[in-house]
Amino acid sequence: MKRILITGGAGFIGSHLCERLLSEGNEVISLDNYFTGAKSNIVHLLDNPYFELIRHDVTMPFFIEVDEIYNLACPASPIHYQYNGIKTIKTSVMGAINMLGLAKRIKAKILQASTSEVYGDPKIHPQPETYWGHVNPIGPRSCYDEGKRCAESLFINYHEQNNVRIKIARIFNTYGPRMHPNDGRVVSNFIVQALNGKNITIYGDGSQTRSFQYVDDLINGIIKLMETPDSITGPINVGNPDEFSIKELAEKVIEFTGSKSKITFEPLPTDDPTQRKPDISKAKELLKWEPKIKLEEGLVKTIEYFKKTLSL
Repeated sequence: MKRILITGGAGFIGSHLCERLLSEGNEVISLDNYFTGAKSNIVHLLDNPYFELIRHDVTMPFFIEVDEIYNLACPASPIHYQYNGIKTIKTSVMGAINMLGLAKRIKAKILQASTSEVYGDPKIHPQPETYWGHVNPIGPRSCYDEGKRCAESLFINYHEQNNVRIKIARIFNTYGPRMHPNDGRVVSNFIVQALNGKNITIYGDGSQTRSFQYVDDLINGIIKLMETPDSITGPINVGNPDEFSIKELAEKVIEFTGSKSKITFEPLPTDDPTQRKPDISKAKELLKWEPKIKLEEGLVKTIEYFKKTLSL
């Protein structure tokens, strides 16, 4: 049994990770300030004697004895991370400093949940880990993009200067049950609009592409990364390379919900990437991992979740 700390443990991804690590016989501590996380995501775990819940903000120091740390704390959807850009940067940067300091003191292994947003609006397609990115450092998305890029730099420097055992996962678009219905992400937006019989809003002409990864695949990937030898630090892309246009996604959601919703088009937000697709060669080679769940299968599961959540 390992003692594992998960920052952002009450969030969409964090709650699935808590559940999985508990099922594997570990002791799990969830740390969350509930800005975007919710107790409802983890309430079903509270009866487990090996699960602990702590309300705390990672921008403040935290002290505990654990074997591993998964640093997931940070708002991840544009609506949430642009709500308070300064807070978002502080969560990424100060949160990384505090968790790396903790890992250094207690000699714990630590994984950073980085993001495909470090690639910005990419000029290389698909995106390999060697690509430095194309990011606007002062744009509306920069609080998240640059915060995560700085966190990666901190992780590498703590590893090189202080021998902290690090792992960096660059997470691509992920969806599934427990997504926040109002988080502004495209999968949840489309599903909620379709189930409520509203028009589905596409920003831009719908030709921009994304690669959608079901949450169970992501959890498998980051756990496999954490279990690799210390010599493998990352960054490693964890995403689904199956690429779809936003218009294709909207059409699939309408089909699977049986909705009569129409598709409408609005102007594209500033700095919104036109293409996003991971090169997962490294994950296949080093983690022996690749996603298993196709978009159609994952959408059906996610739609069922939202039907229950919205009481439809």
